[in-house]
Amino acid sequence: METKDIRGPVTRDGKKFTPQKLLGTRHSLGAGHAACAGCPGPSVIQAALHAARDGLGCEPVVAFATGCMEVVTTLYPSNAWRVPYMHSAFPNSAATASGIEAAIKARKARGEIPADKDIKVVAFGGDGGTYDIGLQALSGAMERGHDITYICYNNEAYMNTGVQRSSATPLGAFTNTAQVGEARVGKSEFVKDLTRIMIAHDLPYVAQASVHRFPDMLSKLQKAIAVRGPSFVNVLSTCPVGWGMTTDEVLTAAELAVECNVWPLYEFENGKYRITYRPANPRPLMDYIKSQTRFRHLLKPEYADIVRRFEEYIALRWQELNDLEKLSQPAAA
Repeated sequence: METKDIRGPVTRDGKKFTPQKLLGTRHSLGAGHAACAGCPGPSVIQAALHAARDGLGCEPVVAFATGCMEVVTTLYPSNAWRVPYMHSAFPNSAATASGIEAAIKARKARGEIPADKDIKVVAFGGDGGTYDIGLQALSGAMERGHDITYICYNNEAYMNTGVQRSSATPLGAFTNTAQVGEARVGKSEFVKDLTRIMIAHDLPYVAQASVHRFPDMLSKLQKAIAVRGPSFVNVLSTCPVGWGMTTDEVLTAAELAVECNVWPLYEFENGKYRITYRPANPRPLMDYIKSQTRFRHLLKPEYADIVRRFEEYIALRWQELNDLEKLSQPAAA
Protein backbone atom coordinates (compact mmCIF):
# COMPACT_ATOMS: atom_id res chain seq x y z
CA MET A 1 0.00 0.00 0.00
CA GLU A 2 1.35 3.39 -0.94
CA THR A 3 1.53 5.82 1.96
CA LYS A 4 1.42 9.62 1.84
CA ASP A 5 4.56 11.40 2.97
CA ILE A 6 3.49 13.87 5.66
CA ARG A 7 6.62 16.02 5.37
CA GLY A 8 5.36 18.01 2.41
CA PRO A 9 6.94 20.02 1.02
CA VAL A 10 4.24 22.65 0.65
CA THR A 11 5.82 25.15 -1.73
CA ARG A 12 5.30 28.80 -2.50
CA ASP A 13 2.71 28.39 -5.26
CA GLY A 14 4.96 26.11 -7.30
CA LYS A 15 6.71 29.03 -8.99
CA LYS A 16 9.59 28.23 -11.30
CA PHE A 17 12.90 30.00 -11.33
CA THR A 18 15.31 30.23 -14.25
CA PRO A 19 18.83 31.73 -14.39
CA GLN A 20 17.64 34.15 -17.08
CA LYS A 21 15.67 36.01 -14.43
CA LEU A 22 18.93 37.13 -12.89
CA LEU A 23 19.46 39.58 -15.76
CA GLY A 24 18.45 43.09 -14.81
CA THR A 25 17.17 42.15 -11.36
CA ARG A 26 17.86 44.03 -8.14
CA HIS A 27 20.94 43.10 -6.20
CA SER A 28 20.13 42.08 -2.65
CA LEU A 29 23.83 42.22 -1.79
CA GLY A 30 25.24 45.46 -3.14
CA ALA A 31 28.63 46.29 -4.55
CA GLY A 32 31.49 47.40 -2.35
CA HIS A 33 31.82 44.48 0.02
CA ALA A 34 35.34 43.51 1.05
CA ALA A 35 35.42 39.80 0.19
CA CYS A 36 38.77 38.43 -0.93
CA ALA A 37 39.45 38.44 -4.66
CA GLY A 38 38.16 35.19 -6.12
CA CYS A 39 35.94 34.33 -3.13
CA PRO A 40 32.72 32.67 -4.36
CA GLY A 41 30.89 33.28 -1.08
CA PRO A 42 29.05 36.41 -2.33
CA SER A 43 27.77 34.40 -5.30
CA VAL A 44 26.11 31.94 -2.91
CA ILE A 45 24.39 34.81 -1.11
CA GLN A 46 23.30 36.53 -4.33
CA ALA A 47 21.93 33.30 -5.79
CA ALA A 48 19.88 32.57 -2.67
CA LEU A 49 18.39 36.05 -2.43
CA HIS A 50 17.67 36.25 -6.16
CA ALA A 51 15.88 32.90 -5.89
CA ALA A 52 13.73 34.31 -3.09
CA ARG A 53 12.94 37.78 -4.45
CA ASP A 54 12.97 37.33 -8.21
CA GLY A 55 12.20 33.65 -8.57
CA LEU A 56 9.60 33.09 -5.86
CA GLY A 57 8.31 36.57 -5.22
CA CYS A 58 8.89 36.50 -1.49
CA GLU A 59 10.73 39.08 0.58
CA PRO A 60 13.82 37.67 2.30
CA VAL A 61 14.84 38.60 5.82
CA VAL A 62 18.41 37.53 6.59
CA ALA A 63 20.02 36.30 9.80
CA PHE A 64 23.78 35.94 9.48
CA ALA A 65 26.25 34.33 11.84
CA THR A 66 29.62 35.89 12.56
CA GLY A 67 32.10 34.77 9.92
CA CYS A 68 33.86 35.76 6.71
CA MET A 69 30.82 36.89 4.78
CA GLU A 70 29.31 38.74 7.74
CA VAL A 71 32.52 40.68 8.34
CA VAL A 72 33.22 41.65 4.73
CA THR A 73 29.65 42.82 4.05
CA THR A 74 29.12 44.89 7.20
CA LEU A 75 32.45 46.59 7.95
CA TYR A 76 31.55 49.82 9.78
CA PRO A 77 30.49 52.29 8.51
CA SER A 78 29.64 50.40 5.31
CA ASN A 79 26.80 47.96 4.66
CA ALA A 80 26.40 45.97 1.45
CA TRP A 81 22.97 44.54 2.29
CA ARG A 82 19.83 45.67 0.45
CA VAL A 83 17.38 43.48 2.37
CA PRO A 84 16.43 43.37 6.09
CA TYR A 85 19.45 41.90 7.83
CA MET A 86 20.36 40.91 11.37
CA HIS A 87 23.87 40.01 12.47
CA SER A 88 23.92 37.11 14.91
CA ALA A 89 26.70 35.91 17.14
CA PHE A 90 28.73 32.88 16.06
CA PRO A 91 26.46 30.21 17.59
CA ASN A 92 22.94 31.47 17.04
CA SER A 93 22.09 32.39 13.46
CA ALA A 94 19.44 29.66 13.35
CA ALA A 95 18.02 30.73 16.72
CA THR A 96 17.84 34.34 15.54
CA ALA A 97 16.11 33.23 12.35
CA SER A 98 13.55 31.18 14.26
CA GLY A 99 12.81 34.17 16.51
CA ILE A 100 12.31 36.44 13.50
CA GLU A 101 10.01 33.87 11.89
CA ALA A 102 7.94 33.62 15.08
CA ALA A 103 7.75 37.41 15.32
CA ILE A 104 6.52 37.68 11.73
CA LYS A 105 3.75 35.17 12.49
CA ALA A 106 2.74 37.11 15.61
CA ARG A 107 2.68 40.45 13.78
CA LYS A 108 0.58 38.97 10.97
CA ALA A 109 -1.86 37.62 13.57
CA ARG A 110 -2.19 41.14 15.04
CA GLY A 111 -2.68 42.68 11.62
CA GLU A 112 0.59 44.62 11.72
CA ILE A 113 1.82 42.85 8.57
CA PRO A 114 -0.56 41.91 5.74
CA ALA A 115 -1.48 38.24 6.06
CA ASP A 116 -0.76 37.61 2.38
CA LYS A 117 2.72 39.20 2.44
CA ASP A 118 5.15 36.36 1.72
CA ILE A 119 8.26 36.80 3.87
CA LYS A 120 10.97 34.14 3.99
CA VAL A 121 13.61 34.06 6.70
CA VAL A 122 16.98 32.92 5.35
CA ALA A 123 19.84 32.15 7.73
CA PHE A 124 23.48 31.96 6.66
CA GLY A 125 26.58 30.65 8.37
CA GLY A 126 30.02 29.35 7.52
CA ASP A 127 31.09 25.85 8.47
CA GLY A 128 32.50 27.01 11.80
CA GLY A 129 29.22 28.68 12.77
CA THR A 130 27.17 25.79 11.39
CA TYR A 131 29.00 22.47 11.79
CA ASP A 132 30.46 23.36 15.19
CA ILE A 133 29.48 26.40 17.22
CA GLY A 134 25.97 26.76 15.84
CA LEU A 135 24.95 23.11 15.58
CA GLN A 136 22.76 23.11 18.71
CA ALA A 137 20.76 26.16 17.59
CA LEU A 138 20.48 24.77 14.06
CA SER A 139 19.23 21.40 15.25
CA GLY A 140 16.67 23.04 17.53
CA ALA A 141 15.32 25.33 14.82
CA MET A 142 15.01 22.47 12.34
CA GLU A 143 13.35 20.16 14.89
CA ARG A 144 10.80 22.83 15.83
CA GLY A 145 9.77 23.16 12.20
CA HIS A 146 10.28 26.90 11.67
CA ASP A 147 9.69 28.22 8.16
CA ILE A 148 13.35 29.09 7.59
CA THR A 149 16.01 28.10 5.09
CA TYR A 150 19.51 27.67 6.50
CA ILE A 151 22.40 27.93 4.03
CA CYS A 152 25.92 26.91 5.00
CA TYR A 153 28.66 28.41 2.83
CA ASN A 154 31.21 25.72 3.57
CA ASN A 155 34.86 26.68 3.07
CA GLU A 156 36.00 23.86 5.34
CA ALA A 157 37.75 25.83 8.10
CA TYR A 158 37.53 28.92 10.30
CA MET A 159 38.88 31.19 7.60
CA ASN A 160 37.81 34.49 9.16
CA THR A 161 39.98 34.03 12.25
CA GLY A 162 43.12 32.67 10.62
CA VAL A 163 42.40 29.24 9.07
CA GLN A 164 41.75 26.95 12.03
CA ARG A 165 40.37 23.46 11.58
CA SER A 166 36.64 22.82 11.86
CA SER A 167 34.73 19.56 11.78
CA ALA A 168 34.21 20.28 8.06
CA THR A 169 37.97 20.24 7.39
CA PRO A 170 39.01 17.14 5.38
CA LEU A 171 41.33 14.45 6.63
CA GLY A 172 45.00 15.38 6.23
CA ALA A 173 44.44 19.07 5.48
CA PHE A 174 46.85 21.61 6.96
CA THR A 175 45.38 24.38 9.11
CA ASN A 176 46.96 26.59 11.76
CA THR A 177 45.47 24.36 14.48
CA ALA A 178 46.17 21.11 12.66
CA GLN A 179 49.70 21.62 11.45
CA VAL A 180 52.16 19.25 9.84
CA GLY A 181 55.22 18.17 11.82
CA GLU A 182 56.51 15.50 14.15
CA ALA A 183 53.40 15.50 16.33
CA ARG A 184 50.69 15.99 13.68
CA VAL A 185 50.12 15.34 10.00
CA GLY A 186 47.35 17.85 9.36
CA LYS A 187 43.81 17.12 10.48
CA SER A 188 43.61 13.58 11.80
CA GLU A 189 39.82 13.16 11.67
CA PHE A 190 37.34 12.67 8.84
CA VAL A 191 34.75 15.37 8.12
CA LYS A 192 31.47 15.52 9.97
CA ASP A 193 28.65 14.71 7.53
CA LEU A 194 26.37 17.59 8.45
CA THR A 195 24.13 17.11 5.42
CA ARG A 196 23.23 13.63 6.64
CA ILE A 197 22.70 15.01 10.16
CA MET A 198 20.16 17.45 8.74
CA ILE A 199 18.48 14.65 6.80
CA ALA A 200 18.16 12.78 10.09
CA HIS A 201 15.91 15.65 11.25
CA ASP A 202 13.42 14.42 8.62
CA LEU A 203 13.22 17.78 6.85
CA PRO A 204 11.18 18.30 3.67
CA TYR A 205 14.26 19.42 1.74
CA VAL A 206 18.03 19.07 2.26
CA ALA A 207 20.70 19.46 -0.43
CA GLN A 208 24.41 19.54 -1.10
CA ALA A 209 25.66 21.92 -3.81
CA SER A 210 28.88 23.45 -5.15
CA VAL A 211 29.69 26.96 -6.35
CA HIS A 212 31.16 25.72 -9.64
CA ARG A 213 27.84 24.24 -10.87
CA PHE A 214 25.74 27.38 -10.68
CA PRO A 215 22.47 26.09 -12.22
CA ASP A 216 22.45 23.09 -9.88
CA MET A 217 23.15 25.33 -6.88
CA LEU A 218 20.50 27.83 -7.93
CA SER A 219 17.89 25.12 -8.40
CA LYS A 220 18.56 23.68 -4.96
CA LEU A 221 18.46 27.09 -3.27
CA GLN A 222 15.13 27.80 -4.93
CA LYS A 223 13.69 24.46 -3.86
CA ALA A 224 14.83 25.02 -0.31
CA ILE A 225 13.42 28.54 -0.08
CA ALA A 226 10.15 27.44 -1.70
CA VAL A 227 9.46 24.99 1.12
CA ARG A 228 6.99 26.21 3.73
CA GLY A 229 8.90 24.77 6.64
CA PRO A 230 12.54 24.07 7.56
CA SER A 231 15.11 23.38 4.86
CA PHE A 232 18.90 23.23 4.63
CA VAL A 233 21.47 23.62 1.83
CA ASN A 234 25.19 22.89 2.28
CA VAL A 235 27.21 24.70 -0.42
CA LEU A 236 30.91 23.99 -0.99
CA SER A 237 32.47 27.46 -1.22
CA THR A 238 36.18 27.24 -1.96
CA CYS A 239 38.62 29.62 -0.24
CA PRO A 240 41.77 30.73 -2.10
CA VAL A 241 43.48 31.73 1.15
CA GLY A 242 42.71 28.72 3.32
CA TRP A 243 42.93 26.10 0.58
CA GLY A 244 46.09 27.54 -0.96
CA MET A 245 45.44 28.45 -4.58
CA THR A 246 45.29 31.45 -6.88
CA THR A 247 42.04 33.30 -7.38
CA ASP A 248 41.51 31.84 -10.85
CA GLU A 249 41.64 28.28 -9.48
CA VAL A 250 38.78 28.38 -6.96
CA LEU A 251 36.12 26.96 -9.28
CA THR A 252 38.53 24.32 -10.60
CA ALA A 253 39.15 23.11 -7.05
CA ALA A 254 35.40 22.92 -6.41
CA GLU A 255 34.96 21.00 -9.65
CA LEU A 256 37.67 18.52 -8.64
CA ALA A 257 35.97 17.99 -5.27
CA VAL A 258 32.86 16.88 -7.14
CA GLU A 259 34.60 14.94 -9.92
CA CYS A 260 36.65 13.01 -7.33
CA ASN A 261 33.51 12.23 -5.28
CA VAL A 262 34.91 14.14 -2.31
CA TRP A 263 31.79 16.36 -2.37
CA PRO A 264 28.83 14.56 -3.97
CA LEU A 265 25.98 16.67 -5.33
CA TYR A 266 22.62 15.35 -4.19
CA GLU A 267 19.32 16.29 -2.60
CA PHE A 268 16.90 14.75 -0.13
CA GLU A 269 13.42 15.79 -1.14
CA ASN A 270 10.26 14.56 0.50
CA GLY A 271 11.97 11.46 1.86
CA LYS A 272 13.88 10.52 -1.29
CA TYR A 273 17.57 10.79 -2.10
CA ARG A 274 18.57 11.90 -5.59
CA ILE A 275 22.12 12.28 -6.86
CA THR A 276 21.95 15.36 -9.10
CA TYR A 277 25.32 14.88 -10.76
CA ARG A 278 27.17 11.63 -11.25
CA PRO A 279 30.74 11.88 -12.65
CA ALA A 280 30.95 9.75 -15.79
CA ASN A 281 34.59 8.94 -15.08
CA PRO A 282 35.48 9.86 -11.49
CA ARG A 283 38.88 11.49 -11.19
CA PRO A 284 41.51 10.08 -8.80
CA LEU A 285 41.69 11.71 -5.37
CA MET A 286 45.27 12.80 -6.04
CA ASP A 287 44.00 15.29 -8.67
CA TYR A 288 42.03 17.02 -5.92
CA ILE A 289 44.93 16.89 -3.46
CA LYS A 290 47.40 18.38 -5.96
CA SER A 291 45.15 21.37 -6.58
CA GLN A 292 45.66 22.85 -3.08
CA THR A 293 48.70 23.67 -0.97
CA ARG A 294 46.90 22.62 2.22
CA PHE A 295 47.46 19.02 1.06
CA ARG A 296 50.95 19.36 -0.41
CA HIS A 297 52.55 17.27 2.36
CA LEU A 298 50.36 14.34 1.27
CA LEU A 299 52.38 14.12 -1.94
CA LYS A 300 55.30 12.71 0.06
CA PRO A 301 55.63 8.91 0.29
CA GLU A 302 55.52 8.90 4.09
CA TYR A 303 51.92 10.14 4.01
CA ALA A 304 50.65 7.48 1.61
CA ASP A 305 48.62 5.82 4.36
CA ILE A 306 46.61 8.98 4.95
CA VAL A 307 45.84 9.23 1.24
CA ARG A 308 44.77 5.58 1.24
CA ARG A 309 42.41 6.16 4.19
CA PHE A 310 41.01 9.23 2.46
CA GLU A 311 40.37 7.20 -0.72
CA GLU A 312 38.68 4.40 1.21
CA TYR A 313 36.48 6.85 3.06
CA ILE A 314 35.36 8.55 -0.17
CA ALA A 315 34.58 5.21 -1.81
CA LEU A 316 32.58 4.08 1.23
CA ARG A 317 30.49 7.24 1.47
CA TRP A 318 29.86 7.31 -2.30
CA GLN A 319 28.61 3.72 -2.18
CA GLU A 320 26.42 4.53 0.82
CA LEU A 321 24.88 7.46 -1.02
CA ASN A 322 24.13 5.33 -4.07
CA ASP A 323 22.56 2.67 -1.85
CA LEU A 324 20.41 5.27 -0.08
CA GLU A 325 19.24 6.63 -3.42
CA LYS A 326 18.19 3.16 -4.54
CA LEU A 327 16.47 2.32 -1.27
CA SER A 328 14.48 5.57 -1.20
CA GLN A 329 13.12 5.26 -4.74
CA PRO A 330 9.86 3.35 -5.35
CA ALA A 331 10.29 -0.23 -6.48
CA ALA A 332 9.65 -0.96 -10.14
CA ALA A 333 6.22 -2.45 -10.87
